[in-house]
Amino acid sequence: MPIILAVVALLAGGGGASAAPTPTPVPILAYHVVGDPPSGAPEPGLYVPVADFRAQMAWLARHGYHPVTLNAVWRHWVHGTRLPAKPIALTFDDGYPEHVDVVLPILRSYRWPAMLNLHIGNLTPARVDELIAAGWEVDAHTFTHRDLTTLGPSDLLREVAGSRRWIRRVFGQPVRFFCYPASRYDASVIAAVRAAGYYGAETERPVLATPTERFTLGRFEILRSDGVGGLASKLGESR
Repeated sequence: MPIILAVVALLAGGGGASAAPTPTPVPILAYHVVGDPPSGAPEPGLYVPVADFRAQMAWLARHGYHPVTLNAVWRHWVHGTRLPAKPIALTFDDGYPEHVDVVLPILRSYRWPAMLNLHIGNLTPARVDELIAAGWEVDAHTFTHRDLTTLGPSDLLREVAGSRRWIRRVFGQPVRFFCYPASRYDASVIAAVRAAGYYGAETERPVLATPTERFTLGRFEILRSDGVGGLASKLGESR
């Protein structure tokens, strides 16, 4: 009972009134680009080869993982709705053409949903609409991808609350989650995210996401060097 009461008290600030009796921690994967880095790319390690991504998704399927949306996770945590066995959330940051041209067909073959953390302006609205039509959720990742800990109050408000309003207006998405650019946040940034009405926010801390840390949700960042073995290791499983 103390655990239940603690979760209820934590969630009382918004997004729900009661907690699931036994909230399940859920791994969240964080991808950036699926493809090869162009010459001179500033962060080539964020580009996961297409063949590796295909192999990673096949590995998840073979090992019984069932991708779910963050909204489904939230409903489980707050209202006690059921999740499938071995739930996992797949998030894709920023918004790149490869998310539509490469990732979407692969995930569609498994009938798996995913989440786009949209850096507004990276993808045209028509391309984002393709993802939404396929069952993806769209969450906010700011307008400019700046380090939010360096911003003054007005700029912080625009990046956090303004990006949520923009996505809701343009795409009609609820936008319940926020993703900190480069996983940079502090108490002021978290306060701005809370005030903007988000249910939670994603980091790149390599831990399971839990309702007791909803504004610092853990994610396992998948990098070019990981392959299937790295993915398995990050999820705590042997190949």
